[in-house]
Amino acid sequence: MYVLHAAIIIPFLFAIFVPLIRKGLPRVHTGWIVLAIPTLLFANFLRYLPVIQSDTSQSVSLPWVPSLGINFTVYLDGLSLLFALLITGIGALVVLYSIFYLDPAKEAIHRFYLYLMIFMGAMLGIVLSDNMIVLYTFWELTSISSFLLIAFWYERDRSRYGALKSMLITVLGGFAMLAGFILLHSMTGTFSIRETIAVLSDIQGQSLFLPAMLLILLGAFTKSAQFPFHIWLPDAMEAPTPVSAYLHSATMVKAGIYLVARFSPIFAGQAEWFWIVSTVGIVTMCYGSILAVKQTDLKALLAYSTISQLGLIMSLFGAGSAAVYYGYGNESLLYTTATMAAIFHLINHATFKGALFMVAGIVDHETGTRDLRRLGGLMNVMPITFTVAGVSAFAMAGIPPFNGFLSKELFLEAMVELSHMEMFRLETWGILFPIMAFVGSVFTFVYSMILVFKTFRGPLQPDKLGGTPHEAPIGMLISPIVLGLCVVGLGLFPNVLSYSIIEPTMRAVLPSLVASGEHFEVHISFWHGITPAFLMTIGIIALGTIMYLLLKRWKGIYSKYPQALTWNNLYDGILKWGEKASNALTEKYMNGSVHSYLIYIFVFMIVLIGTVFIRADGLSLLTQGAAPISIYEIILLIGLVATAVAVPFAGKRLTAIIMTGAVGYLVTLFFVLFRAPDLALTQMIVETVSVSLFLLCFYHMPELRREIVSNRYRIVNIIVAVGVGVVMTFVALAASGSSTFDSIATFFVEGSHDLGGGDNIVNVILVDFRGFDTMLEITVLAIASLGIYSLIQLQVKGNDAGARIHYLRNKDVQTHRVDVGRTRRETSTVQRNMTQFKSNDVILETSTKVIVFIILTFALYLFFAGHNNPGGGFVGGLMTASALILLALAFNAETVRRILPVDYRTVTAVGLSIAYATGIGSFFFDAPFLSQTFGYFELPFLGKTELATATLFDLGVFLTVLGVTMTIILQIGEDR
Repeated sequence: MYVLHAAIIIPFLFAIFVPLIRKGLPRVHTGWIVLAIPTLLFANFLRYLPVIQSDTSQSVSLPWVPSLGINFTVYLDGLSLLFALLITGIGALVVLYSIFYLDPAKEAIHRFYLYLMIFMGAMLGIVLSDNMIVLYTFWELTSISSFLLIAFWYERDRSRYGALKSMLITVLGGFAMLAGFILLHSMTGTFSIRETIAVLSDIQGQSLFLPAMLLILLGAFTKSAQFPFHIWLPDAMEAPTPVSAYLHSATMVKAGIYLVARFSPIFAGQAEWFWIVSTVGIVTMCYGSILAVKQTDLKALLAYSTISQLGLIMSLFGAGSAAVYYGYGNESLLYTTATMAAIFHLINHATFKGALFMVAGIVDHETGTRDLRRLGGLMNVMPITFTVAGVSAFAMAGIPPFNGFLSKELFLEAMVELSHMEMFRLETWGILFPIMAFVGSVFTFVYSMILVFKTFRGPLQPDKLGGTPHEAPIGMLISPIVLGLCVVGLGLFPNVLSYSIIEPTMRAVLPSLVASGEHFEVHISFWHGITPAFLMTIGIIALGTIMYLLLKRWKGIYSKYPQALTWNNLYDGILKWGEKASNALTEKYMNGSVHSYLIYIFVFMIVLIGTVFIRADGLSLLTQGAAPISIYEIILLIGLVATAVAVPFAGKRLTAIIMTGAVGYLVTLFFVLFRAPDLALTQMIVETVSVSLFLLCFYHMPELRREIVSNRYRIVNIIVAVGVGVVMTFVALAASGSSTFDSIATFFVEGSHDLGGGDNIVNVILVDFRGFDTMLEITVLAIASLGIYSLIQLQVKGNDAGARIHYLRNKDVQTHRVDVGRTRRETSTVQRNMTQFKSNDVILETSTKVIVFIILTFALYLFFAGHNNPGGGFVGGLMTASALILLALAFNAETVRRILPVDYRTVTAVGLSIAYATGIGSFFFDAPFLSQTFGYFELPFLGKTELATATLFDLGVFLTVLGVTMTIILQIGEDR
């Protein structure tokens, strides 16, 4: 049932085991095992050809985030099957080729195949996904995996540069595409592509329809290297040749083509879609072919030729959109030719361009260079490679009898017909389409001849090569030979694909014509009579031959163009300007002053919240329904305000800490007055631990000195402080004085006993009703404790290393030793630091021996009683930690280590594991994550007793809080 899902997931799963394969089977080339994955997937997709040919699609859905309409829906029709076959078929040939191209003794091939499998799975995810968000997820995953593949030789500057450029451009396009998907969802209420097509008539006139189209096209153009976003593709040629053959000829760059084809049923009826797609495509085709002629590197030439060919295919899909606009009728048949040509050339390009990239890799591998100025005369020493190169290059040039000739003829025919179209008013500008198609095709012919004859004809130049040229091993030749045979086979027998794959793909791209009764009968033949397209082909070959023979006379025109005015320079300039601007902006506010950072944060909060209150007319003091204020509350409030105001005026840090603690303890009394024992207990313990933590932190700081500050400094502080107080006061009043929704307090009161099995409503909420919040909170606490631990450890190691250097430089005067490999100092100063908790108070030490056990007993009571009485795992963990802190204060940290010889980071990990295991365990009972249950059981000695799974979750909270608190306290207390 989920075979199609498995086809996407298998490459990802296999990628996990790729590094293990190399270690487990060191004598076997990893590529031989990896080869099985694309081969089996290709065979699996071949099974669907009869199904798709019978106009039957396959669709299977798995819920992912159903509340947001995001489901992992796999949809297989002619279009997705065509791309799936290209991804897996070309992928298998590339893996086979790479086995002989990459040397396992010199290359990290396990990384190569790991990235390649991730990329293959991501591409399959793109072409098989019906949900736009899932498609976007895989879309960006291809950008990330291609970044890793392009930067495979990361020690090279150009590899890193090319990888970064490709990712920046394609990821930015992906963000634009995501925005387009969200706009479509806002109009339709669905992320499904098929459901969007079904409600197309309801959204075509909406104001967001055109912006959504433009944003989606931006994603397609960046991915498929359309002008002016083409600049990333030539730099991506720094990747190993197997990567170029796979990503940049057959798969990744075709993702944008796929996106245009897939969304054609939605947007193709718009004139803007036709103009943008067709114009960008034909401009890219011309621009890429013209720049390809000037290249002197084989892969650079192929890169620009790929840009040109992608533009050709894109222009055909744009021209084919006219068929959707016209609808059923004789006129529409003219423009279905464009769609048929686009699909056919898509296949042909994958075959001849994949073969040419492999040929370029063979030439580089066997001669040590790709520079056309140093190559030549290889035809005699590399006859098989020459044959494959000739067949593939002639197909790219559009010379019969190869497959490229057939699709190029269809392309020229579509461009000629496009100039006659009246629906989009092309009477004047329409003539430019066949003219640009002709010009681009002439230059395509020229660079194809350069590729073959400059490499394989002419005199051999052995002194300019990096080695003695010879034919490649048969293993490296198999893949390009197979692709070369496809070039010839599809040229001689093109209708092999007509009914099996081209027709089903056309039905997927043009479903509106199918719905109107249109039936596609694809028949491709060599001879159509003396047509404008045929005459254009003769002219292309003739003019192209002349231009190639006279290449030296006119190629110098390229040098006349100012190199400063290039798109690459524009890209580099934007990056440099962005870095300078961001650095300048950052330096304005990142001045190293914590005071300044707090001012920025508080001012932003005041402005944001204050503006909202003003616009919402929420600045009102409503006292209706407020409870009367008692004399006790007034006294506490006066004491609280007085204590808080005294903190900034404290002369010593110890005084400031005591005042801060007093503020917290007075808040605790408020909770007592308001009859909130759980909050009061938690606040009291948190305040106790916080005061201890402050004391430890400030112990390491120098004596507090009051510096003379300006009046402006004081005024700014007063304004910000008062502003924060006023804003937060209004927030509190607004929160308590108004309510948009009905209170849920009644639900918790009524459900805590019946649904949660507990009478302590607060604890039931924390561990059951809102257990997910608690889980995230303890996770954040654990991360924070590890961060503090790491920072202190780095500081300790840095200090020890510095002391060691100082000792080595001053042996004669050094009075103590420092061991870099250990974390202790053998001096009296360090002994004092190790025992900084030491109190020398006999009364405190004696009383602590008794009080600690009382506190620990109370902590256990709080934990077990928490479900029905005040308490719980959180406050129980804090109470246990406070007992251990008291023990450390009375004696020293080593005493705590000896009594409880545990690693508190491990305690934190165990607590998190228990909490998460409790949540996952609900899956085994077909219940949602973190579902809790309870029951009453007859237990020996205890009788009828309530047992709740929430207790296990609370145990996880208890251990996590204990581990986090003690990790921080002991690490700061033992900071050396």
